[in-house]
Amino acid sequence: MDATVLKFSSEDCGICHKMSHYDRKVAEELGLTFVDVKMQDTATYRKYRQVLLAQYPNKEDMGWPTYLVCTDPEGDFAILGEVKGGHPKGTFRQRLQAVLDGTA
Repeated sequence: MDATVLKFSSEDCGICHKMSHYDRKVAEELGLTFVDVKMQDTATYRKYRQVLLAQYPNKEDMGWPTYLVCTDPEGDFAILGEVKGGHPKGTFRQRLQAVLDGTA
């Protein structure tokens, strides 16, 4: 299965920055494509906004960062699950794996 992790984050979010030291590496180790979508990067955000709004229509209850695991994010996407907020590397890996296993 080709799945993509979309990380919705903000440049001024400390936890988002801390997670960036390992989130891409963990996702790629699990065989996932990783896309960092910073809210300030309007072109990238616009490209993936429909995925975020499908999960959070008015952006309430989002975590910082919010990782959405989906298939075909640039087309007829399906959201498989999510990981919200900051986590230590091991916990982040477990949560992503749980999404992939369908147990999240």
